[in-house]
Amino acid sequence: MKNAAMLGLAICVLVALTLGAQESAPLKNPTSFALACPGGDCPLLKGAPQTNGMRGDSVKLKPDESVGWHSTNQSEEALVILHGGGIASIEGGSSIPLHEKMLAYIPPGTRHNVTNNGSEILEYIWVVAPVAAH
Repeated sequence: MKNAAMLGLAICVLVALTLGAQESAPLKNPTSFALACPGGDCPLLKGAPQTNGMRGDSVKLKPDESVGWHSTNQSEEALVILHGGGIASIEGGSSIPLHEKMLAYIPPGTRHNVTNNGSEILEYIWVVAPVAAH
């Protein structure tokens, strides 16, 4: 039941982000993705032409592992934490504690790093979408 609830949360977040990013150009082929990634990380959304620019992956970090410092440049990012806990370190700012059943938002141009500082696997989905000019 817990896995079903987490999958439902992840799907709701992905749908909301997709609808928000796709207001002017809806997806041509709606689809769904299994979140079963036996090897660890796996790509989910690969950008155009699959989407109108949105990308996303599933990530699993062992305790004390991190993804490394990076920026999504002119795209915004959402982290949907499925299992475990950790921290999103923000360059020049405060850190965001990450825990199961939460969403963290990273604004465009924000250099950051995600680290598992817990004792269990940290499993999350990241979704990156380009920011539309207004």
